[in-house]
Amino acid sequence: MGFSEIYSQLPVEALVRQSEDTSAATVDDVLARGSARNLREFAALISPAAQDRLEALAARSQSVTQRHFGKVIRLFAPIYLSNECVNICTYCGFSRNNPIPRITLPVEQVVEEVGKLARQGFRSILVVAGEHPKYVSNGYVEEVVRRCLDTVPGIALELGPLETATYRPMVAAGCESLVVYQETYHKPTYTALHTAGPKKNYEWRMDTPERAYAAGFRRLGIGALFGLHDWRYEALSVAAHARHLLQHCWKAQISISIPRMRPAAGGFQPDPQYFMNDRALVQLIAAFRLLLPHAGIVLSTREHPTLRNGLVRLGVTHMSAGASTEPGGYSSFDETTWTQTKADQPGEQFHIADERSPATIAEMIRAQGYEPVWKDFDQSLVSGKA
Repeated sequence: MGFSEIYSQLPVEALVRQSEDTSAATVDDVLARGSARNLREFAALISPAAQDRLEALAARSQSVTQRHFGKVIRLFAPIYLSNECVNICTYCGFSRNNPIPRITLPVEQVVEEVGKLARQGFRSILVVAGEHPKYVSNGYVEEVVRRCLDTVPGIALELGPLETATYRPMVAAGCESLVVYQETYHKPTYTALHTAGPKKNYEWRMDTPERAYAAGFRRLGIGALFGLHDWRYEALSVAAHARHLLQHCWKAQISISIPRMRPAAGGFQPDPQYFMNDRALVQLIAAFRLLLPHAGIVLSTREHPTLRNGLVRLGVTHMSAGASTEPGGYSSFDETTWTQTKADQPGEQFHIADERSPATIAEMIRAQGYEPVWKDFDQSLVSGKA
């Protein structure tokens, strides 16, 4: 069974209620053990009662992270190929009904921008695009991957969900990782937010990581957009999904992203009712670490610099840096200062909060006694490519 079928049988609402009613003594029992063994114990760690144990929770998370990952943070940058999209999603700047300039980059421009990122130090990129059939059916993505491999050996994709057969040429071209957010696991909210386009298919999207694994991807990334629904509901759902993938896609490394919603084109503003504050974000990262000690935890430039600085030692393993969320955005970056030379970014998906340069981020990581890692994978490690 795919995860969507299993998920439909999970008592997520009941686990949320249990979390809200958790006692301090139950939280202390889990903390004393130093790990969460199941979703019920994870629910205790994200409970209101656990907020009073945040320092102890963070200390446990730090210890577990260092045991399994050492004192390193893997750095990567997103590069947006296209903001063309056939979906209408009320929270996304790329939604097809938003009057933004639509761009799909020529392969040569992608290669130039990746070269620019490489000169900043990056050897790992996340290739992102809106959901549009024209660039997945004609070999465009595969050509981008092949052309960029000489510069950056680690390439991940974040595209609209595809069939396993469509993913296979992308893996053959040299792509190692696929990232797909469910956006929200709460089906009524998902239905209300996705009003047109193939993204309306909730179950199809949920089972994407398993189709990608069957195609040969060696890293799988999942997550939810925190701020679309109750954060504890989303957290429990992501946790259940990650546990399922660790069991059924056991040859792949699993990572979790915890992006909080940002304002976007079209007038979208996050709903205050579902806001996850900074303390809750710290709590959630630590809880994920105690449940999933081997999973990567990704922190994006959606978060403010001060918070990102503070989270380096608490459980995250991957950070984006110096990001642009607009196709062609890096073309306007000054390579010395890594600042944009244009003020307007009308084609961006969302506006980032941490605008520091990659070099500044790397130095911040070193100042905390950690090592910024630009590369942890090489194509020569793949069978037949040595």
